[in-house]
Amino acid sequence: MNLLIAGASGFVGSHLSRLLLDKGWAVTGLGTSRQPPQLPEGNYTWISADTTRPGNWQTAVPAADVIINLAGRTIFKRWSKAYKQQMLDSRILTTRNLVAALPANSGATFLSTSAVGYYGSRGEEILTEASAPGADFLAGLSVDWEKEALAAEEKGARVALMRFGIVLAAGGGALGKMVPAFRMFAGGPVGDGRHWFPWIHMADLIGAIELLIDRKDLDGPFNFVAPNPQRNGEFAKTLGKVLGRPAVLPAPAFMLRLLMGEMGGVLLSSQRAVPDRLTQAGFQFQYPEAAPALADLYP
Repeated sequence: MNLLIAGASGFVGSHLSRLLLDKGWAVTGLGTSRQPPQLPEGNYTWISADTTRPGNWQTAVPAADVIINLAGRTIFKRWSKAYKQQMLDSRILTTRNLVAALPANSGATFLSTSAVGYYGSRGEEILTEASAPGADFLAGLSVDWEKEALAAEEKGARVALMRFGIVLAAGGGALGKMVPAFRMFAGGPVGDGRHWFPWIHMADLIGAIELLIDRKDLDGPFNFVAPNPQRNGEFAKTLGKVLGRPAVLPAPAFMLRLLMGEMGGVLLSSQRAVPDRLTQAGFQFQYPEAAPALADLYP
């Protein structure tokens, strides 16, 4: 079985590539880095390319049985007008180019990333995959991103949309930014801490991807979040307890908006998302609760 990963050198892509190589998959990684990520020896091919542009890299797409689209510029920085365009292009154009490279009647499995930002900030509302999209920038980006991915169905592909929550793994992602502050006794909730914080352990995220690869009957959107979201303040307390640090220094909402602009508002958004369709499909989470998930990552 041949698998193609766009965005393979990123936070999730590098973890996923390592696991699939260990399981004997033939993996082709796509990314903008000139050098391939450091991975165990195995059947791995690296292609350095700007996937927002058509090019020779697209010849690798028809040979793939499974295509996993993880490409996209990080949202965790201040958004200028130019950077927002980069966020859009890295997602929309890469997805469009991947779909364009699929042959007719391909029969491939196409797994494309989206985000719980699809729902916008929804307060206390419980959000399943059937919930309507929001109306802010990230929601609009997610809607357009998913639309591009669903076009692969016209090429005969089975399409599943992975709406990621905050992915937890040591040494990177959101925890890579949060943990240093806690270890310096400067950690705490964001704003008043009452907004919902949808998260998922990296092991469960990869397990859910494996489920979608194996189950040919599954398609459409899936919330990639743990079944027990926490409010931001509760999550901060849990992280502080695991690290043996207090969680008493909040990041004031006005300061976040001043320093981060529009992105600061995203950090204060509330998405009480639940993995309704993964649960219905029988997926068993290794880490349904935040405390054991964080203790696994920071023993």
